[in-house]
Amino acid sequence: MTGAGLNGNGMDEGVRTAGWAEAAVAEHAHAAPVSREEQVLERIDRARRRKPRVREEAITLAHGSGGKATRTLIEAVFLEEFGNPLLDRLDDSARFAVDGARLAFTTDSSVVAPLFFPGGDIGDLAVNGTVNDLAVSGATPLYLSAGFILEEGFPVADLRRITASMRRAAEAAGVSIVTGDTKVVERGKADGCYISTSGVGAVRRAPSGSVRPGDAVLVTGPIGEHGITIMLARGDLDLEADLASDTAALNGLIAALMDACGGEVRRMRDATRGGVATVLNEVAGEHGVAIVVDEDAVPVHPAVRGASELLGIDPMYVACEGRAVVVVSGGAAGTALAALRAHPLGAGAAVIGHVKDDPPGLVLLRTAFGGTRIVDLMVGDPLPRIC
Repeated sequence: MTGAGLNGNGMDEGVRTAGWAEAAVAEHAHAAPVSREEQVLERIDRARRRKPRVREEAITLAHGSGGKATRTLIEAVFLEEFGNPLLDRLDDSARFAVDGARLAFTTDSSVVAPLFFPGGDIGDLAVNGTVNDLAVSGATPLYLSAGFILEEGFPVADLRRITASMRRAAEAAGVSIVTGDTKVVERGKADGCYISTSGVGAVRRAPSGSVRPGDAVLVTGPIGEHGITIMLARGDLDLEADLASDTAALNGLIAALMDACGGEVRRMRDATRGGVATVLNEVAGEHGVAIVVDEDAVPVHPAVRGASELLGIDPMYVACEGRAVVVVSGGAAGTALAALRAHPLGAGAAVIGHVKDDPPGLVLLRTAFGGTRIVDLMVGDPLPRIC
């Protein structure tokens, strides 16, 4: 420890010997050089250790993107006021016990625009999203609530179309919508219809939660199809593609995976806002590990890849609504992949990477050109209101 009258070497500042400056310079010259890569990693680590703070004076679209701004908003505002052991985990669902029964509880809101799009609509999107949050938490989804915020003048025919879609999605997932609420706001105060859903499930077989070096990382199918479908459906871009949203309930697929692998499943997340990149960053940060992804191994539909290139976005950041990221023990990767591909919703599953011990908390992508780059949390919101 350096005292008030001592320098860093323990020498009294008042009795420095001749040549002390030369000695200090020589000592510095012999210190181990720090590489540029190490300097970058150190800066990233310092930035992540800072207490989160919302710098903007008003909410922006980026705060709903699922990326850095969303994370900061959650930690600096919501966790600051609501923080507790269940919420602090920031899982897709909260898991807890009531009178000996293990339950999972989740909530979600859907504000997608347009309301109807190739492959689905806001109704089945709302049901599937809530079901998937429960499923990746190791729960069997059971009951949902549905709250509607409707704009004055919204066509009743469209509302019927949405509720019929929700009924079909709930039946397909084996859940019941058992309670709800409806509010109507003045014309021009909303965008037709917003839906808020919550869900309860029984926890049967939860993932072990312990991600470690040597584990394998899988996705259950091609990524980014939902987000690109929504962008094209808006008609703002002069692009056409034979593409549909991947929205689907994953509880059957997840059950098949758990039947095959059981305790070898470490972690599961559904890759919605912020895409696969956001999920991987959250897992790496939570467990203090590195995740290395092979770019060539990531399944991407050619239409998604082409549209992403034209838009200047990375498919890794584009939302899915029927895909999960799964981490399993390295030895179970083959079994997990076979189980996923045996299910209709997992036919395009792939092993995309592995867990390493260094650099902790970071996601690295091995590019098709042989290089490696950091895949950080998304900045901004290139695809607003996609779910």
